[in-house]
Amino acid sequence: MKKFFVLFFMLFLVLVFVNGCNKVNKDTITINRIDKIPSDAIKMTPENDDYRPIVHSKEFEDAMPLGSNVNTAGAEDSPFISTYKGETLYFFFTPDVKVPPEKQVIDGVTGIYTTYKGKGEFYGTERIILQDKNKLALDGCAFVSNNTMWFCSAREGYTGIHWFTAEKVNDRWTNWKNNDFNPNYEVGELHIYNDELYFHSSKDGSLGGLDIWVSKKINGEWQEPTNLREVNSVENEGWPFISTDGKELWFSRTYKGSPAIFRSKKINNKWQVPELIISQFAGEPTLGINGNLYFVHHYYKNGQMIEADIYVSYRSKLGLELMR
Repeated sequence: MKKFFVLFFMLFLVLVFVNGCNKVNKDTITINRIDKIPSDAIKMTPENDDYRPIVHSKEFEDAMPLGSNVNTAGAEDSPFISTYKGETLYFFFTPDVKVPPEKQVIDGVTGIYTTYKGKGEFYGTERIILQDKNKLALDGCAFVSNNTMWFCSAREGYTGIHWFTAEKVNDRWTNWKNNDFNPNYEVGELHIYNDELYFHSSKDGSLGGLDIWVSKKINGEWQEPTNLREVNSVENEGWPFISTDGKELWFSRTYKGSPAIFRSKKINNKWQVPELIISQFAGEPTLGINGNLYFVHHYYKNGQMIEADIYVSYRSKLGLELMR
């Protein structure tokens, strides 16, 4: 269970990329991610799930996994929905959760993927390449705003994990460059809303392990972050997502020993006491069109994580009415 709440990039601090690393000798985009999933991998379903997500809000219907075009017997994780020019899902994929990061980076398929929604279904899943050909990179934690992507990466030429940005030009992500924050801020997975940077961190001043912090941009510079004490607790809080109108803060929190999804509403410019929305291995919330809630669900058996899928909980009739 603790694995879920370790920062994505902390998983890869063991990696130090040097020019002597093994190279991928062909363009990784040509490799089918399904082919890399072990033949004995177990595809989990709600029917054989010991810890099905529990919806606590009447605003949402029961949660269900997305279709096979997205979910596999590998691990689909870290979802982010962009509603810019339609509904686009970004997620992290690795074919085998048992494989360590130093081997994931050379498997040719681990990384960030995207898929587009049309006629009610996601289709056209493909990997996003954010590194020069024949150079190694392990990318994840994507956040997209219009034609800009923020992502964290362990890659050749760098020690440890760093933040990068990329631009979408003619429907291709390109022009990636290092775009680190002040290292003292210890920025984990993030969401940028206008001139505010929301992120999780266990930096000094946190109430528990991970807390949500916010930094404001003034004159082009991110200022010293402040702790969002209105939503934080002695538990882990992280993976923030701000609704398009800026009135809802969604995040993950440890609840009864596993990740759960909470929501705080902003009233009179103040974040309110968070409410539990979905519990039991539900995390990293992101909202789609019509306020539908997407998240990652990790499957566990006998204390061991088997795989992970992207789930959705659609707005109920009541939920849609409350949005009007």
